[in-house]
Amino acid sequence: MEAIIDVRGLTKRYGGRTVVDHVDIRVARGRIYGFLGPNGSGKTTTIRMLCGLLTPDDGSGTCLGYDIRKESRKIKRQVGYMTQKFGLYEDLSIEENLSFIARVYEMPDADARVDAMLQRLGLAARRAQLAGALSGGWKQRLALAACLLHEPQLLLLDEPTAGVDPKARRDFWNELHALAAGGMTVLVSTHYMDEAERCHQLAYIAYGKLLAQGTAQELIAATPSAVTLEDVFVTLMQNTEDNFS
Repeated sequence: MEAIIDVRGLTKRYGGRTVVDHVDIRVARGRIYGFLGPNGSGKTTTIRMLCGLLTPDDGSGTCLGYDIRKESRKIKRQVGYMTQKFGLYEDLSIEENLSFIARVYEMPDADARVDAMLQRLGLAARRAQLAGALSGGWKQRLALAACLLHEPQLLLLDEPTAGVDPKARRDFWNELHALAAGGMTVLVSTHYMDEAERCHQLAYIAYGKLLAQGTAQELIAATPSAVTLEDVFVTLMQNTEDNFS
């Protein structure tokens, strides 16, 4: 299958500390790739290198067919990146935020795209509501709308469901699977095992190193005494602490 992300040896250092250490990732079109690991493990740094916000110190490869070192500007135009922290303007309404993004991307059919996205994600009835007044689940929905407005081929989502209620998380993941079924590729970091189980492929990163990857079934089969995915990641965390302490 066509690889949307195909990187090898991805490495990033800050001072004398290596925060991402020779990571290899390959994600096919239309797949949901789950990225798991403790806080500070290098997940966010890896995501930022993939979308062109950071330049790797070592490593090579492509994202959306573009060289991650030489063509980061082209990558940025075709990626939707949702950060951990809500990054839109809280003193603008839902509609104003989306209209602003449409102007940034110089969309000729901006009004029509904004209207369609408001309808698609159930935001139309709240279009005049200030973003800062929204609950966590509605902010998440607005942030996803902002990521999708320019019709990206790849979504990079950094712990997008942290702090939202179970129904909002379920609705969010239903939307992700609908997007993947339509051919969009998704890389998402999460701490929730129920979300990890909904990914087509998983990877576990700790201390900057990619320690395991595969389908949920493959990871369970490869871990002694593991019955569930939670067993796998508890074992990986324990082994990681033993090896790096």
